[in-house]
Amino acid sequence: MSLFIVNSSIGRKLIMSITGLALVLFLTFHAIMNLFVIISPEVYDQICHFLGANWYAIVGTIGLAVLFVVHILYAFWLSLQNYLARGKDRYAVTKKAPGVDWASQNMLVLGIIVVGFLALHLFNFWYKMQLQELIAKVGGEELHVAGAVLVQGLFSSPIYCIIYMIWLGALWFHLTHGFWSAIQTMGGSNHIWLPRIKMISNIVSTIVVLMFMSIPVYFLITNFLA
Repeated sequence: MSLFIVNSSIGRKLIMSITGLALVLFLTFHAIMNLFVIISPEVYDQICHFLGANWYAIVGTIGLAVLFVVHILYAFWLSLQNYLARGKDRYAVTKKAPGVDWASQNMLVLGIIVVGFLALHLFNFWYKMQLQELIAKVGGEELHVAGAVLVQGLFSSPIYCIIYMIWLGALWFHLTHGFWSAIQTMGGSNHIWLPRIKMISNIVSTIVVLMFMSIPVYFLITNFLA
């Protein structure tokens, strides 16, 4: 069974689907958490402290890192497999197949954009928050980073806000296709439920991205009016 999951195309797609859906759940939680920067900075700081240098937060961070790495590696593996399978036809100019959306044809490119900004996001937030608290704790000190102040400082830059929103655009396309495609891979592919799953995928992806989008929009407006 384990060899089937690793060696077969279906098995690799299944791993992509499971890790992808798990990451969608994380993004949903993260988006809801971020809203507290606007609603109540004090509550946001409390959440950051709860998810700081604690053993359960560390375990969760390691688990998320594994999910991201596995998802990314399998994405490249499947893309390379599809590329090699086309042989000489990979150089041929072909029309878009009927029913194939733009996101489906550009999932790898969208994924690279998402991962690229993720690296910047990790540096600006995880590195400056949880990692610094962990380093302090190892040294026998107690450090509580003011997360809300850090977020406000970063989003005071219009350039960062615009880059963040461009990333969210790529994330939306990636999620809208990836969400329903993952469920389809796991068996939800009949002609009755697939259109419904696609609609749910669009709704969930849009809500998640709009929650993330509210942060740069809010700070762009408040900084403009200040």
